Amino acid sequence: MGNSLGCSAFGERLAAAARDGDAAEARKLLEMNAGLVRYATFGVLNSPLHLAAAKGHNEVVSVLLEIGADVNSRNIYGQTALMQACRHGHWEVVQTLLLFKSNVSKVECLSNKTALHFAAAGGHIRCIRLLAADFGSSSSKDANQERSRKSALSSFINKTANGGVTALHLAALRGFFECVHLLLDLNANATAITLSYASSSMGSIGAGSTPLHYAACGGNLKCCQVLLARGASRLVMNCNGWLPLDVARIWGCHWLEQVLSPKSSMIVPIFPPSSYLSLPLTSILNIARECGLRSLSAPADESDDTDVCAVCLESICNIAAEGCGHELCIRCALYLCSAIKAHELPETPGSIPCPLCRNGIVSFKKLPTFSEKDLDMDLALSSNCKKCFLCPSDLTTSVTTCRS
Repeated sequence: MGNSLGCSAFGERLAAAARDGDAAEARKLLEMNAGLVRYATFGVLNSPLHLAAAKGHNEVVSVLLEIGADVNSRNIYGQTALMQACRHGHWEVVQTLLLFKSNVSKVECLSNKTALHFAAAGGHIRCIRLLAADFGSSSSKDANQERSRKSALSSFINKTANGGVTALHLAALRGFFECVHLLLDLNANATAITLSYASSSMGSIGAGSTPLHYAACGGNLKCCQVLLARGASRLVMNCNGWLPLDVARIWGCHWLEQVLSPKSSMIVPIFPPSSYLSLPLTSILNIARECGLRSLSAPADESDDTDVCAVCLESICNIAAEGCGHELCIRCALYLCSAIKAHELPETPGSIPCPLCRNGIVSFKKLPTFSEKDLDMDLALSSNCKKCFLCPSDLTTSVTTCRS
């Protein structure tokens, strides 16, 4: 991502547009010189993509990625745009970056943190939900593939940063109960221990500590309870010889003494699956990746109201919910799976309520493509594909030129 004197001025203009969220200016500059997308600011070497992601400017992020920005480019600290978006909780930017296949497993150079660590430390639960979707349920019925998927998800969720700190440690320390709950439902290890030979990120907790030690420092009662319900022990001592109870006392969290006492008789409540699990998110992400950004905002044909998405009343319906069969556009389905809570009725944990009938949605499927006859009827109106909106192919000569 080197800079030359000839383009540095325009590169700084693009960087400023990315910081300010000026998509029109960014598009204008990139039309003049598409190579500016590889510009890197002096010092930290943040690309325009880093700057837009950190500020949450999703439209600018989309423009940069469509022009050809490297979705996995790093700054001088080894941080990707995905890490920047997760640090600040910009879940819509995270969603866009994942559509362009951003690598969720990359680690930064300073502390070996992944994007998941940044999201957990900030309590950004929707970002955690999206990151886990890369390892979501597979449509394959092969038992070996399913075991491999679960193993990959577990390795990702339990990946350690410097000192052996996991995302669960960080969420517990800051008292983000919903994040702790979701991570545990995603197979986070409630008994994970930080390294004994490394200094703790919080000196008064001590090395060799479990997430329960970190939760005791954070002072959130529900975090402690859900950890205990998922297998954490009150009797584990860290390298300082402290129990979680001792950590709570040191940090003045006396309201935790009853639940953390080794002799506690308090009944630990049973926690149902997290309402932030999202089973259909993986399927809709895969469909959106296959179809591309054009399909997210494909306008409906004004002459055919039956194809209009009943949620946004603007885009064409291009996917259907498995089960109830109601049709939506990809953009609305992405929003539903990424933003709203999962179904709270006694159905499959992680199912998303259908906005039309409230039945639980477990996955989505792409609607059958339009027939050549339907496309031929549209050729007289326009030279571009009107039905799929997946590519800008010229269809005046042959229907088969459409790359979709």
